[in-house]
Amino acid sequence: MKPGEPVLLKRDDKVFFVRAENENLHTDVGVFELNRLVDMQWGDVITSHLGHEFKVQRPRAPDLYHYLKRTGAPMSPKDIGMIISYTGLNNNDTGLDAGTGSGILAIYLGLIAKKVITYEIQETFVQVARSNINLAGLENVEVRSGDIVQEITKLNESFDLVTLDMHHAADVIPDVRSVLNPGGYCVVFSPFIEQAKQVRLAVNDAGFKDVITFEFTQREISFSQRGTRPSTTRVGHTGYITFIRDI
Repeated sequence: MKPGEPVLLKRDDKVFFVRAENENLHTDVGVFELNRLVDMQWGDVITSHLGHEFKVQRPRAPDLYHYLKRTGAPMSPKDIGMIISYTGLNNNDTGLDAGTGSGILAIYLGLIAKKVITYEIQETFVQVARSNINLAGLENVEVRSGDIVQEITKLNESFDLVTLDMHHAADVIPDVRSVLNPGGYCVVFSPFIEQAKQVRLAVNDAGFKDVITFEFTQREISFSQRGTRPSTTRVGHTGYITFIRDI
C-alpha cells in the first residue's frame, strides 16, 4: 500500500483507524509499527509488540464516515445513499456541493463522480474537510472557501448534480439553473420542515416543475430469544430531502 494511505486494523469488535506512516501506534494491546504497513497487502496480519494480531483492511466509505474528524453532524449514509441512487450519479458526472462541513458528503460523491467542487463558508471547517478528503485519497474533490449564495453566479463550470446542505439553501435556488446541465439535479437537505417549505417556495418561484420532497427513515431490526422487533435505539428521522430536476 502507499505511504500515508488510510488503513483499518481490525480484530473482532476492536478497530484502529490509522495511516501507513513512519510512526508507532500505542494501544492497550501493545505498540504497532505503522511503517510496516507499506510492505503489506490488504488482508495481511500485523502484530503488536505484545503479540496481538490484527487484520489489515482497506477502509470503505462507511468506515470514513465513522472515523474521520467531524465539525458537526454530517449527513447520514441513508440520506447520502438516497441522493446517489435517486439522481443516478455516475463516473461521468460533475458535482457542486455547498455546506461542506467535515466533507463527508463530498467524499461519498467524489468516490463516484468524475469531479466534485464543494463550498464551505467557515474557514475552520474548510481545513478539516481538506484534511479528511486528503486522508480519503481523493484528488477529484476540491474544497473552496466561500459563500455559495454569492459565489454561484461567478462560476464558469456546469454540473450534473448540485447538493445543498446549508441553512439558507432557499437563497441559492434562483441561480441553480445557471449551473445545472440539462437533466441535472439539485438536491437540498433540510433538517426542519420549515426550511424544506422555504426551499419549495423558492423552487416554485424559480419555475422548476420536476420537484419532490421525501423523508427517509431507518429502523434497525433487533433479534432476540424473546422475539423480533424494531430496535429501541434507531436513527429514525434525520431530515427532508428535496429533489429538483432541470428539464
